[in-house]
Amino acid sequence: MNATPTASGLQGPWRRVIFVTLYELIAIIASSLLFMAIGQRALESGVMSVVASTLAIVWNLTFNHLFERWESRQSVKGRSVRRRVVHALGFEGGLALMLIPLMAWWFDVSLWQATLMEAGLLVFFLVYTYVFNWVFDRIFGLPASAQALPAALPSA
Repeated sequence: MNATPTASGLQGPWRRVIFVTLYELIAIIASSLLFMAIGQRALESGVMSVVASTLAIVWNLTFNHLFERWESRQSVKGRSVRRRVVHALGFEGGLALMLIPLMAWWFDVSLWQATLMEAGLLVFFLVYTYVFNWVFDRIFGLPASAQALPAALPSA
């Protein structure tokens, strides 16, 4: 009998669905509270947080598709630190270009004030993303790609 090692914990599509759902729900609540903490009204803060979350998800899918198409045409393969930095800056920069004017209009503030709001959100999300991923992995286990699986038993 040939036993194939399997990963432990939550795996596959359900892992991704639960991850994105929990991440975005907590992000919406936290960013709404952050907007309210700087003087924005609750309803406007909640709506902006939902819109920003939706934009972030759609932009993530779009940007990653375009980035991977570009990446597949490069002669040098792999993901160097430089390529990862370019990816992160491209994603965050594109999202900021959408959110800053939207926040300025929605909250009726200047572009400078909206830029400061976006900068605050960026700092928050850097910390939040790190902590969320760590807690998620502690609760649901590591994804199969990050697990050291035991070797398969030899067939007898």
